Amino acid sequence: MKKQKCNLLVIICCALSLDKADYLLWCRKYDKAYGFLAQRERELGFKFRKNKVMTKADLVAVVDWVFRSEPDKKDRTINLVNRNSDEEVERVSSQVFNLPEGSDLYRMNCLTGLEGVNPVFASVILMFFDPKNYGLFDVRVWKPLLGNAPANFLTAMNYHTLLLSLRKSANKHNLDVRVIDKALYKKSIDAST
Repeated sequence: MKKQKCNLLVIICCALSLDKADYLLWCRKYDKAYGFLAQRERELGFKFRKNKVMTKADLVAVVDWVFRSEPDKKDRTINLVNRNSDEEVERVSSQVFNLPEGSDLYRMNCLTGLEGVNPVFASVILMFFDPKNYGLFDVRVWKPLLGNAPANFLTAMNYHTLLLSLRKSANKHNLDVRVIDKALYKKSIDAST
């Protein structure tokens, strides 16, 4: 237990001491380690930004991205996602993608209204659509910025709290939120191995 606390303190201190070059370096390490996923993220993000809508097939692609190495979870979630009609997914995503900045909680609530979409999936959709302002909702990103995650971690409000912290770091270093997010995620993964 003491070693875990020390590791957490090291991660938090490292996040606080990272400068722009460090964030960019760790982001490149992420892209190198997760090349296919980074490419798929760019492709889906480009498609979402261009079309301002997400199809049900796109939503299944997001599930595939999230659960790439967990086939059982992937299959269960795809079954849930497929309960949504094509029209419903397109209507909700069009509404979400066309909202003005500052509508973070409303966007999350709209997306999580779709069957099979929890705050993590919603964060991935938003991150693909707008990497400048959104990052992944993950405890490995939360810890370096905000310390231990609360007991009921996976809520839209906690994601909003994480976003504010990510945006603060991004603004400080004149970087996209997704760059900060990738760097902290990769650094955390490397620190735990």
